[in-house]
Amino acid sequence: MINHHPNTSILVDFVAGVLPASISIMIASHMDFCRQCRQQVQVLTEQAAALEFEPLADSLSQSSQTDNFDIDHAMSMIEAITEFDIDTQVSLPQTVTEIAIGKLRIPLPRAIKSVALKEWQGLGKLSRARLDVQDDERRMSLLYIAPGGSVPCHTHQGFEITLLLQGSFEDEMGQYHQGDFIWLDGKHTHQPVTTAGCVCLTVSSDAIRFTQGMSQLLNPIGKFIY
Repeated sequence: MINHHPNTSILVDFVAGVLPASISIMIASHMDFCRQCRQQVQVLTEQAAALEFEPLADSLSQSSQTDNFDIDHAMSMIEAITEFDIDTQVSLPQTVTEIAIGKLRIPLPRAIKSVALKEWQGLGKLSRARLDVQDDERRMSLLYIAPGGSVPCHTHQGFEITLLLQGSFEDEMGQYHQGDFIWLDGKHTHQPVTTAGCVCLTVSSDAIRFTQGMSQLLNPIGKFIY
């Protein structure tokens, strides 16, 4: 069961198309798992469409009462705006439906199937592969934590969004399962731990800051490893 979702204001911005690319991808990927958010986005989309087209409908209604209104001309203008030619020579990017990591084969959300995936890099039970998404300082990655693994205790200099694609993990704030959408920032300090292993899709806007033990030695270069 999915217990963690984007809040309503984020979904409103998603519908309006004003979110950064990486965050929009995270929302769309979450909706692959979450019927509740798909339904909410559908309602918000219908509401936005009604607000957008209500003035147009009023204008057409008023114009239809005048002698100068030409419905055929109006329809031809709409058709001209919406009509486009399809270039059959355009090559669409090859899609990837799943990845193999560890002993797992992970189906990918539709929103990232056409995004290039860079080489996996690993340290101990942690492995990460960058997604080739150009979005200012925000970086998108796939993160694999092998069974029994953890991420050292840390906080965030910016924000970090995590979408759990497979498996489960827990931290000081709770337990997380497939489809959960977690947004953390500098107000949060945690140490994710997984018993069975997990694969996450993440977006970070800045470096993390380790808070305990030898991992704190990495903080001076944190900007280069987030």
